[in-house]
Amino acid sequence: MPSKRLQDRVCIVTGAASGIGRAIAILFAREGAQVVILDPRTDPVEGGETTLDCIQRAGDKAKAYPVDVSIWDELDQAVSATIQEYGALHVMVNNAAIYTGTNLLETTQADWDKVMAVNLRGVFNGCKRAVQQMLTQQPLAEARGRIVNISSQHGMIACPGDIAYGVSKAGSVYITRQIAADFAARGIVCNAVAPGKILTGRTDAIDEDSMRYSRSRTPMAGPPLGRLGKPVDVANAALFLASDECTYVNGANLMVDGGWTAA
Repeated sequence: MPSKRLQDRVCIVTGAASGIGRAIAILFAREGAQVVILDPRTDPVEGGETTLDCIQRAGDKAKAYPVDVSIWDELDQAVSATIQEYGALHVMVNNAAIYTGTNLLETTQADWDKVMAVNLRGVFNGCKRAVQQMLTQQPLAEARGRIVNISSQHGMIACPGDIAYGVSKAGSVYITRQIAADFAARGIVCNAVAPGKILTGRTDAIDEDSMRYSRSRTPMAGPPLGRLGKPVDVANAALFLASDECTYVNGANLMVDGGWTAA
């Protein structure tokens, strides 16, 4: 049998209780990683068993800590506990994010601060703590460690009706490029994945007008594929960026949007 792509790697995934983070954690575990889930909640938005239970039921390896990534001490303690138990941190996936669904005039100061705390400070915290550890490690397959930030197509184009989310995702693209430029020579690889319209959570509750708009903007929503994105589409891209196959890609923001931004 072919070797698993993340065999014996220690991978942290934030916001992995639901949606895209859940798909990444499950796929990484299936590919041989020791997955550590950082999320303040355990129950998935889409319902069903927890991510931890799903991974362990399949016979794969995972652990979970209830962490708010916007709080440095909580994230620091969880990462330190992971390193103490497993000896290294090979991959950090900064996925945790929230949104308000409000435009400029509707967005309050509290709305803005809450989104920036999770979506931008949380990414900063995750990147900083990962780099601190990775710099202490010996290179493994041409890298001391790999960081994968989950950005969004709305970090590259306007995000109608959600200004705070769009700005925060633009920030995650910038921090990805800055870290890649600053730490490549020291063996750290940092990339991002930018999802387009991905059907997560309670898909039965998605507004029909929003669905029609997304389908009209996404070339791959037409024939022959005929669908919008799934969490596993993003997870597959994250897997590549986390694996040893990603040898000469650094500072990239990989679009997984079905062609939305190309159209």
